[in-house]
Amino acid sequence: MSRRRADSHGSLGPDDEVVPYSDDETDDELEPSIDEQPEGLPSVSQLSDLNWQVKANDRSFCKQPQFQKKFFLCFKRCKYAGNAIRTYKYNVITFLPLNLYEQFKRAANLYFLALLILQIIPEITTLPWYTTLVPLVLVLGITAIKDLVDDLVSVTCLFQECRWMQIQVGDVVRLKKNDFIPADILLLSSSNPNSLCYVETAELDGETNLKFKMGLKVTHERLQEESQLQSFDGNHCEEPNNRLDKFTGNMLWGRERFPLDLDNMLLRGCKVRNTDECHGLVIYAGSDTKIMRNGGKTRFKRTKIDYLMNYMVYTIFVLLILVCAGLAIGHTYWYQDVGSRAWYLYDGLNQTASYRGFLSFWGYIIVLNTMVPISLYVSVEVIRLGQSKFINWDLQMYYSEKDTPAKARTTTLNEQLGQIEYIFSDKTGTLTQNIMAFKKCSIAGRVYEIPYIYIDFSSNIFAEKKFQFYDHHLISCIQSKKDKDVLEFFKLLSLCHTVMVEQREDDLVYQAASPDEGALVTAARNFGFVFLSRTQDTITISEMGTETTYEMLALLDFNSDRKRMSIILRFPDGKIRLYCKGADTVIYERLSPNSKYKDVTQEALDVFANETLRTLCLCYKDISRADFDAWSRKYKEASIAMRNREEALDEVYEQIEKDLLLIGATAIEDKLQDGVPETIAKLAKADIKIWVLTGDKKETAENIGFSCQLLTDDMQIYYGEDVKRNEPLGKPKKIKERFFPEGGKNSYSVDFVDMACECGAVICCRVTPKQKANVVNLVKKYKKAITLSIGDGANDVNMIKTADIGVGISGQEGMQAVMSSDYAFAQFRYLQRLLLVHGRWSYIRMCKFLRYFFYKNFSFTLVHFWYSFFSGYSSQVAYEDWFITLYNVCYSSLPVLLVGLLDQDVNDKLSLMFPKLYLPGQQGTLFNYKNFFISLFHGIFTSLIIFFIPYGAFLQTMGQDGEAPSDYQSFAVVTASSLIITVNLQISLDTSYWTFVNCFAVLGSMAIYFGIMFDIHSAGIHVIFPSAFKFTGVASNALRQPYLWLTIILTVGISLLPVICIQFLCKTIWPSVGDEVRQRSTLARKKPTFQRGARSRRSAYAFSHSRGYADLISTGRSIRQKPRARRDAPESIKEAPQAENI
Repeated sequence: MSRRRADSHGSLGPDDEVVPYSDDETDDELEPSIDEQPEGLPSVSQLSDLNWQVKANDRSFCKQPQFQKKFFLCFKRCKYAGNAIRTYKYNVITFLPLNLYEQFKRAANLYFLALLILQIIPEITTLPWYTTLVPLVLVLGITAIKDLVDDLVSVTCLFQECRWMQIQVGDVVRLKKNDFIPADILLLSSSNPNSLCYVETAELDGETNLKFKMGLKVTHERLQEESQLQSFDGNHCEEPNNRLDKFTGNMLWGRERFPLDLDNMLLRGCKVRNTDECHGLVIYAGSDTKIMRNGGKTRFKRTKIDYLMNYMVYTIFVLLILVCAGLAIGHTYWYQDVGSRAWYLYDGLNQTASYRGFLSFWGYIIVLNTMVPISLYVSVEVIRLGQSKFINWDLQMYYSEKDTPAKARTTTLNEQLGQIEYIFSDKTGTLTQNIMAFKKCSIAGRVYEIPYIYIDFSSNIFAEKKFQFYDHHLISCIQSKKDKDVLEFFKLLSLCHTVMVEQREDDLVYQAASPDEGALVTAARNFGFVFLSRTQDTITISEMGTETTYEMLALLDFNSDRKRMSIILRFPDGKIRLYCKGADTVIYERLSPNSKYKDVTQEALDVFANETLRTLCLCYKDISRADFDAWSRKYKEASIAMRNREEALDEVYEQIEKDLLLIGATAIEDKLQDGVPETIAKLAKADIKIWVLTGDKKETAENIGFSCQLLTDDMQIYYGEDVKRNEPLGKPKKIKERFFPEGGKNSYSVDFVDMACECGAVICCRVTPKQKANVVNLVKKYKKAITLSIGDGANDVNMIKTADIGVGISGQEGMQAVMSSDYAFAQFRYLQRLLLVHGRWSYIRMCKFLRYFFYKNFSFTLVHFWYSFFSGYSSQVAYEDWFITLYNVCYSSLPVLLVGLLDQDVNDKLSLMFPKLYLPGQQGTLFNYKNFFISLFHGIFTSLIIFFIPYGAFLQTMGQDGEAPSDYQSFAVVTASSLIITVNLQISLDTSYWTFVNCFAVLGSMAIYFGIMFDIHSAGIHVIFPSAFKFTGVASNALRQPYLWLTIILTVGISLLPVICIQFLCKTIWPSVGDEVRQRSTLARKKPTFQRGARSRRSAYAFSHSRGYADLISTGRSIRQKPRARRDAPESIKEAPQAENI
């Protein structure tokens, strides 16, 4: 009989904690098809919607004209992809043009390319072309190398591609043990009994536990030999899509039709395990495979600072244009009044004043181009990369039990970690350990488990050593075999599941899709009902030592909508029985009116939920042969439907899953992870609101909230059913509020967000994975808040992708959440260090870097602006050309980069001790338009000082040698030297955490400046390149004048003095939270040397057994030298405080 088997990616449980992974696309992307008739061969019209047709052993079939599709204009190609794929972006030919195209999408790079073109025009250029070319080439080169390295990491092994690339759709392939599956393949047969095939899906979904696939019974029986495989032909199925949890198709063989689903498919990227050999038909190849379809459409996340930084660059563009326009107008009027009348300025060009002003505008665009920081983006990427490495290297976020370090899977979101306002957390596996233990059960109205004496299971050869239970009455009921309900209870647990079993030496190893299911089967095993093996149609168990095989007639799958699973079995005596287990909400709706124990079991469920235990209800139903035959025909019709197959099956399932008889309920414990309450409390003090989104019952969710200190006794509770819509939540004094919105409602709205955000804590229970993502999206949309989602399972993937930052925990549910996340680690408690330490440091460093970067560029560039008033607005530069070229590259880049990488206002311990330090990041106070304009005005002030003090010093000045040093070149050297010393000392004032590297960078940058300047001003290099190096001997001539050194010192002092005064006043009169914490920690380290008023400990005098120093004292020999002045006692000598009770 054809039947539907368990989804190998699914699991059982009372909630949505394990849900098959799928990408953002849903069933809407699947090709529609029509329901098929169960009898006879379908007509062509019936199969017209089944566009993906595959014919085995016939490659020419896929090349027919009807399978061609347009890809460019009128050109066509086969819609069936080949199996050769490339995971790299570039090759030898496309790397340069494609990478340059991507880089010039950035406005700053495109702007500097336009400047370079302008500098080639002789009538406009005021600077040599290399002043722009050198920085631009460095920026483009560094970025290109980074992109190339990232691309090389993603290249697929060529050896595998060469072996796989010849495979085409329709080929029948043979795979052996430990082979990777090269395409999406329909399993036909295998060397295992009943064509079972075990696969490892770690490369696909991150899960290491083995899944099983099964070939159809008909292919298992008729396709074992090569000659039989050669005679096999085709099938019809859905178009390629990215749904990893779903496959719909029909196999047409002869005049019969057989339904296909995901259980029959071996997906590309998986690995064959525990199967010597298997055969399959290639259905999808290359880019059509599901793993490749899931490779794209990744959401690109950008930080709030990124958006703000772009707006500030646009603001600088506007300021630049306004300044250049003003200077161009000034040049127009100056030329009319002065320039046209000065005979020595005549250049032989008969150009009007307006035209000269127009040329001057473009000249100043070139001169003042450094207002737009060309190296800003590269510097930001370098800092982010370094911050990501620090997260990876943090040993305090390393989980030694599983050898799992923290991992920053992205390098673009680090500073956003310091601005989180809302955290959305899963419960199971995130706050809890997701290691399930069978603790209690209710059977026929009686609750078992009284914790007083541990039960010895050593008499059961199949029992696990780690299993613990404390109720002797239960084990005596099983051994006596008198209580039929107890026996039926554990028989159900041993039969109704999708667990696979392996025999390893003398032990049975269970492979369960979820920890819940594994715990239940293990409990049945320890109580004497041992699951031994399964085939396509049978399940074998040991019942108190007696081995029994049951025929499996149908397996009704679990999914997030059904919240239950059922199995229909034929007993050895011919009786047909349905076993079902699932969430109480769905089971109680389907119970027979004559079912017993409903009320008492409900009371037990409430008690279990209050103890934060996870619950399942168990029930059964006997089915007559006639009823089953009638239902089986409907089931077969639904199982081969090509359109809405799952809906049709669910409808058929509903017809059989009714009038059930309740047996009892199970209770499984899932303990909290270490450090969860402390972490939540600390994050709450940082004003981060934490929402827990779970599929558990309301009572379970509420009790977990109290146990992890998300909820406290001083909070006033609001339940979703008690809060009227649009009713504002009152705020009693000193009482925080919480609100529990019930799952299953689609009315999430602005009102819900407004009410929930007023609460101190929010727990959403009975929510599906899609609803989790909706809640996150609503807060992002209506509160404009920065959000973080954290989870460990496949059901958290959408929530993780929706939030601004996604964090994955590598727990018991595989690695799907980790693979979709931005940051990953092993324990929830590491979240406080990620946010309060690394996140806060990253935000402060980036803000300080950006403020200083804009300041140093304004200070450097605006000197040209002041110089224009004395040069007829003629687009002349105030510095030497090579100084302009190397300023941002060599002279001022390293100190600020190190501040962006290493700076700390307080250390990590104080950051965790004082969570309020996190508040500036949430408020965005360290980098905003106010800080930007402060940096602008600071740069204007510095440029004024740097220009006008040397200008005044050079007026009517006589040098030591009697010659006047007031030439333009000497002036350029003095202003440049003053600028370099000023900006490097300024970053020194802004540095909070000094290391040897910082000190070396500041002093080294100034040393590099003077070293390069003396080299390029030397006569030797002028002889080699006379047109490029024109300041011959200027540095040595100017800097030997003490008067000019005094000018430099005066300029630097006046530039920095206001900054020093303002910083002093801010730290003493208006200290920040960080300043107060630093001051408090400094005072705590300074302990007094002597404490007045402290009691002394009185003790007996200890006499020595040797001769003392009485003779020296009495003779005065010890005091003959002149006594020295007494110094203060060293700090190490102090009197210890005396205990008050002694």
